[in-house]
Amino acid sequence: MDRDTGDAGGISALGYRALMRHQAGAVAVVATGAGTARAGLTATAFSSLSDTPPTLLVCVQRKAGAHDLIASLGVFSVNILAADQQDVAELFSGKSGIKGDERFHGQTWISLTTGAPVLSNALAVLDCELVESHQFSSHTIFIGRVVDGVTRMSADPLLYFRGDYWNLADR
Repeated sequence: MDRDTGDAGGISALGYRALMRHQAGAVAVVATGAGTARAGLTATAFSSLSDTPPTLLVCVQRKAGAHDLIASLGVFSVNILAADQQDVAELFSGKSGIKGDERFHGQTWISLTTGAPVLSNALAVLDCELVESHQFSSHTIFIGRVVDGVTRMSADPLLYFRGDYWNLADR
């Protein structure tokens, strides 16, 4: 077993990232905006917070293109991706260099209650109104009240594990 104690007895950032790669997680595109002023990012740092009222949290790096738009508009969607949507995850990850509204080309996006962009064929969509935000280090924790949602029951989820995309058929 490898152990990283980092500087001053704490774990290093590199060691922490290596540890977190072992947590398998669902993959989502967090999206906001309207018209041609849309932005989105691929995220695995999202979680249910409460069912009364239905709320979730998503952690967004403050340098991300969608960050300030989520904060100013106060709405966002969490689009949980299906196993056949790895290309969407890669597009919104930023590795391609494509930014802003261009990331939305090639898929069908609609809107639900809040007006935030929603991926029409996502595995599940949670349409959220921003209720709180908390800055911590390099990220903002956005807490959203889920006001609408849809699911596609006939698909498996896209997962991220050890720095790669997986689906349940890969087991």
